[in-house]
Amino acid sequence: MKKISFTTLGCKLNYAETSTYERKFIEAGFEAVPWTEKADICLVNTCSVTEHSDKKCRNIIRKLHRLYPDAAIVVTGCYAQLKKAEIEAIEGVEFVFGANEKSSVVPSVINYINENEGYAECKGAFFPAYSSGERTRSFLKVQDGCDFKCAYCTVPYARGESRNTPIAEIVAQAGEIAAAGIKEIVITGVNTGDFGKTTGETFFELIRKLDEVEGIERYRISSIEPNLLTKEMVDWIASGSKFLPHFHIPLQSGSDTVLKEMGRRYDTAAFEDKINYIRQKMEVPGGPKVFFGIDVIVGFPGETEELFMETYNFLKDRIRPAFIHIFPYSRRAGTPAASRKDQVQDSIKTERVGRLEKLCAELHNEFISSNKGVKEKVLFESSDHNGKMFGYTGNYIRIERPYNEKEVGQITDVII
Repeated sequence: MKKISFTTLGCKLNYAETSTYERKFIEAGFEAVPWTEKADICLVNTCSVTEHSDKKCRNIIRKLHRLYPDAAIVVTGCYAQLKKAEIEAIEGVEFVFGANEKSSVVPSVINYINENEGYAECKGAFFPAYSSGERTRSFLKVQDGCDFKCAYCTVPYARGESRNTPIAEIVAQAGEIAAAGIKEIVITGVNTGDFGKTTGETFFELIRKLDEVEGIERYRISSIEPNLLTKEMVDWIASGSKFLPHFHIPLQSGSDTVLKEMGRRYDTAAFEDKINYIRQKMEVPGGPKVFFGIDVIVGFPGETEELFMETYNFLKDRIRPAFIHIFPYSRRAGTPAASRKDQVQDSIKTERVGRLEKLCAELHNEFISSNKGVKEKVLFESSDHNGKMFGYTGNYIRIERPYNEKEVGQITDVII
């Protein structure tokens, strides 16, 4: 039995894809081992969202080769798509698979092990995937690629055009997840709300069908663009569906000037209107507050102190989210923003990130306090941490209590 290890960098979508690779290799007779153990094959699923991501991928590939010089290293993911020649030049790398070659990974490695032709032509436009191995939640890939092409982003080049598999196939995968005893699904994709380009279906149709899957009790939407989260969807989610009051919505900037230069498809007024509408529909006195996780990019070319403060004040005074995911702008070759002459100094980016981190801490503490005394449902994880277990409420508050095996994987009422 040949041994194979898996290393994943980047987003939850990558995590779901790696988990699917692992299941397929195990079905083919391989033994999956931790990356810290010697293996015949080392698969690395890469990220390329920033320059730091590229560097981290290179370092891990080289480290694996140093540790296990006889192992064949297989590289896939976004970095593999964008920098194939660069990766192929790294010692120890046997295969590099880009965005549309993910279905070739398993047959190609099997061919390699059997000393047949190394590469198996098995290209597919969409690689279905979901994560497994956990007792509480699974990440289900419903969409891949992006057609938006924002000025700072390499993802459309790394992942390709927006595409998806039919709703019926995704519902069947959700049934498999439920059959494994998992109660919560996180719907994930590159531009999740853009689902349906391939099949002529819509994201709203998808979530309504998923809501009918028996055995799955909770759904979260991992990330959705504000212009793709419609009021019709919000009304339906609020009407008593299995979808939770937890939204991860990219803002990127609270300045209309910067949003326009980024190529985003909304302005701050539309964004604020969407947040207010969701709160109006989903929050009741004495009940849980809606969790909003907001993505923000700091230091986009041309972002002056005045424009940064527009973002800061928009978050502080008008949105007040539960959490801010803060990213310093990373200059990515081939994107429109990379060629601009008005790049922001790294030291200024770092200082602005620090200010937003302090604001985030303030807002998150406020969100937790506003939910104290509220009755909520928690799905507890399986891990035992020094006699403690933890889980998350529907609105994504982490709850800790003494470990109780009977409550693991179960949804339990608690007072926050």
